[in-house]
Amino acid sequence: MIIERPQYLNQLIQKKDNGMIKVITGVRRSGKSFLLFTLFHQYLNSVDIKNEQIIELALDEKNNMRYRNPDELDKYIRFAVRDTQTRYYVFIDEIQFVQIIKNPYLPGDTISFIDTVLGLMKLKNVDLYITGSNSKLLSSEIVTQFRDRGDEIRVYPLSFREFCSVYKSDGRKAWKEYYTYGGLPRILYLNSHKEKSDYLVGLFEKTYMADVIERYDIRNEKTVLDDLLNELSSSIGSLTNPANLSNAFRSVRKISISSETIDRYIGYFEDAFILQKVQRYDVKGKKYLSTPLKYYFVDVGLRNAKLEFRQQEENHIMENIIFNELIIRGYSVDVGVVEYRGRDENGKDIRTWLEVDFVAKDADKSFYIQSSLNIEGEDKRIQEINSLNRIPDSFRKIVVVKDDIAPWHDNNGILYIGIEEFLQNEKSLEL
Repeated sequence: MIIERPQYLNQLIQKKDNGMIKVITGVRRSGKSFLLFTLFHQYLNSVDIKNEQIIELALDEKNNMRYRNPDELDKYIRFAVRDTQTRYYVFIDEIQFVQIIKNPYLPGDTISFIDTVLGLMKLKNVDLYITGSNSKLLSSEIVTQFRDRGDEIRVYPLSFREFCSVYKSDGRKAWKEYYTYGGLPRILYLNSHKEKSDYLVGLFEKTYMADVIERYDIRNEKTVLDDLLNELSSSIGSLTNPANLSNAFRSVRKISISSETIDRYIGYFEDAFILQKVQRYDVKGKKYLSTPLKYYFVDVGLRNAKLEFRQQEENHIMENIIFNELIIRGYSVDVGVVEYRGRDENGKDIRTWLEVDFVAKDADKSFYIQSSLNIEGEDKRIQEINSLNRIPDSFRKIVVVKDDIAPWHDNNGILYIGIEEFLQNEKSLEL
């Protein structure tokens, strides 16, 4: 089964031979290696680039462990591209496995993958591509070290549209499969619930959790990390912050853990691309509010597996999927809030904040999006659009519902659309 990923492949094609280091990032098992080693490799072959010109090295494989030493990696690549009359395309997978070693020529100094990559970049016959699964190791280094020499491509698990393009069973079951097991590509090769559940649970424990524990050397805190992820998994789509989580640990679990420590632990999972933090944005005041926040999982299957598929609230899962879809489409996404001043039934002045699930921004455009399981009944519909109707600008306003409905607009221009069409139609925000 070949899962075509044109969005990412086209980015690689556009950046080919641009003189920069192509850095492909994303959560592990999201398809970065397949994108590079299969899809992009095939493209290169299609434009008459021979296999001998493509150097591939996967650093997460045991037989390549010696190349986790930056000196050994450098020697290996330089030997492989020694014919200066030939153009080479070098793929280094999971670069975060490269160790930091002491510089034998300069006491007190170290050598890391940054030094190796920047050195290889200077070879005039090399076009360099690297992948990595740790944002702090890569993204921050791209800014501070690579500067204008690094070009990042972020890869996400399969979108619903990509998932459906290769889903072989009854198409009517695709949505249930997707919101239950998520979009990690391997899921499509598995059949039973047990196979899929075992894969996701094992991946979380043996790969993601193990990576975080090893990288930050926090082996004695695994229980706290588990409890924290369970709490965040249970509260996707809900406002919270490290202080609230600290209080919950103290009152419910009888564990004393500071908000600063919780914030740091959450940061570890953000760095591993498992979680993404979303800030609140005051739509009228055009400013960010520092707290509380929301957290979403990069893949809902991982979230469900963390809770052993016990909490399947379709409304919260749907909200997480919409968030991921907007990010995949390239929008920056915030949680919107709209200040409302009015009078209560007793004529007393009141001030409250109404929430907009998502404010999606791209250049000079904004979209306001509400996620609603259903809008059955006029009272329910009015309640869902209360915040949207109080936004003073003319940007598009959209309500996404679970039901399969024909898209329609109300008298205020608000679009109502079913979740599957919203996800399947690349132009759904513009309807």
